[in-house]
Parts: sequence; C-alpha cells; structure tokens
Amino acid sequence: MLISDLRQRLRALGALPKHEQRVLRDWVQAKPHDSGRRRPEHFLPLALREALPAIDAELAALARVVSEHPGEDGSARLLVGLSDGQMVESVLLPRDGLCVSSQVGCAVGCTFCMTGREGLIRQVTSAEIVAQVVLARRLRPVKKVVFMGMGEPAHNLENVMEAIALLGIEGGIGHKNLVLSTVGDPRVFERLHGPDVGPVKPALALSLHTSKAELRKELLPRAPRLSPEDIVEAGERYARFSGYPIQYQWTLIEGVNDGPEELDGIVRLLKGKRGLLNMIPYNQIPDLDYRRPSWERARSIAAELHSRGVLTKLRDSAGQDVDGGCGQLRARSSATPQPIRLKLNRP
Repeated sequence: MLISDLRQRLRALGALPKHEQRVLRDWVQAKPHDSGRRRPEHFLPLALREALPAIDAELAALARVVSEHPGEDGSARLLVGLSDGQMVESVLLPRDGLCVSSQVGCAVGCTFCMTGREGLIRQVTSAEIVAQVVLARRLRPVKKVVFMGMGEPAHNLENVMEAIALLGIEGGIGHKNLVLSTVGDPRVFERLHGPDVGPVKPALALSLHTSKAELRKELLPRAPRLSPEDIVEAGERYARFSGYPIQYQWTLIEGVNDGPEELDGIVRLLKGKRGLLNMIPYNQIPDLDYRRPSWERARSIAAELHSRGVLTKLRDSAGQDVDGGCGQLRARSSATPQPIRLKLNRP
C-alpha cells in the first residue's frame, strides 16, 4: 500500500482535507478514532465512517511485531513481519527515537553489513515504513525517526519521501528529527534541493566510513562513485540550505579505518564544517573478518578528533548485547546465509 493510494481512497469516500488528515493522524499517532474532541460520527462523512473498519484492518495488517529484543541500554530491536511474509528490522532507541527500514535487503553490498549479503529483495512501501512507526508508538513514544535500518533509502526514494511527509505533518514529528541516511547517492541531493522535496525537509546523515576513496570502493562496492570530498561538499550545501547540521556516519573497524591516516583525513574533511561525526564501533558479525575495537580505543579516537576541531560523538550500536546488528535478527529467522570471508587491502 502507498500513502498516496490511501489518500485517494479516502477522498473517493468523500473525505475533505480535514477528514483525510484526521484519519491519517489517528493512524500514524496510534490513536483511536474517538480520541479527539470531535467523535467520528459527528465529523466524518457516512461513507468514510462505514469503510473505516476495513481500512483500519488493512493498515493493521501491514506490519506486525514478530519478536522483540530489549537491550541493556534501553533500546529494543524489533523483528517486523510484513503482510507478504518478508521481514525487516526496526530499533527502538533511547530518548524516544526509532530506526526504520526502507528495503528488504540492500543492493549497496557494504562488506561489513549483514543486510547487504542477500542483495535487494524488495522495496518497502511508504505505508509499510509508516507502519513501523505505528508499531513502535504502541510500545513507547516516538519523537524522532531515522532512516538507518535495512536498505539504502536513496534506492527507494519516492516511498521514503512520501513517508517522511506524513510523519512530519500528520505524524507530528519535528522535521529536523526525521533523518534520511544515504551512502551518498546524488539522487538524494537532487531531490532535497529540488522543487519536489515537498513540505518536509528532513535532516541528512551521510555514511562516510573512510576518508580514502579507494578503501571506500572496497567497503561500499556498489555505492555511487563519489569521493569522500564530494560527499562532504554535497553535505555542506544541504546544511546551508536546510539549516540542519549533517550527521556523518563512521563505522569504526579495527585495523581498517581507525589508524592515524584516517584520523588526519577526518580532520581534513570535517574540521570547520556544519556537521557532527557519529562514530559507531563495529557491531561484529561471526562470519566476517572485521573486528570491533575496544571501547577504550574508540573513546580515545573520539577524544582526539574532538580536540582537533571535529565535533565527534561516540555511539554504541543499539542491540550489541543481543547480537542484533542491522540484518542479524532477520538472518537468524530465515535460512542461514553461507559463510563468507573477505580479504581487504588494509591501510
């Protein structure tokens, strides 16, 4: 189901803009239709009222919680089943945040990520994206949504932007608290700067992971061939346009992107920029050769970068204690992938 199709269906049932907004607001905010000051029977057209039970049932069937995996840090990873039997992951984050998935699988094929090992299976529709938020709001408040779960949002941009528009208007989420993540796909920059961006301009997170162009090709083999310099330059343009700082994502992998040359490269790229470096120690996957650095090592790296003029936050990937890094819950619930061993030309 697409949100645009749902809107057209409501209008065909006689919904005016205020009726349409009421029904959508009730859904995305996980509220009953009679929770407002005006009860549906006194407000909505008769044809729409009669169709609401069937519509509500269809929306409820979009997604369900298959299993919940609480973490010691206050997070919880949710394995979410979609109506066709496919599964994605959502993460309840501390401080009322939620990470959602935009694809089943992923085509980018980041070599350190479980999700990319199966490739792209299918797109997640705009309504299925919002349904992840609805599920989460039935468990706890959600005031921030980040598109950093399974999939590359740029490869499903229409559905992602449609979901962002609903979340930022009927969903009541502050626009800067809707964070669109990308590996640096030019289509994202074109859309966010173009006339079709819509009424909601999200914040932007850019997956950097290295300051070296050649290493980036190894780590993100099917990402657009933008250099780290190109990505940061595009980020700076959007920061000036939106007024939001850019979040630069850096998965810290021992012996791969944690050396002195990389730290110098980070300073060269990001010092003085309108951005924040989120440094996340690698969430280890048993079948891969990559290793997670010690917390003490990661903390010293973040402190050094901060002292050299790069605003850096050291973050732990939610779900470390339940082995729930992105894609791992889904992988364990389906057929086990064949083990692979990757050899990198380590810097």
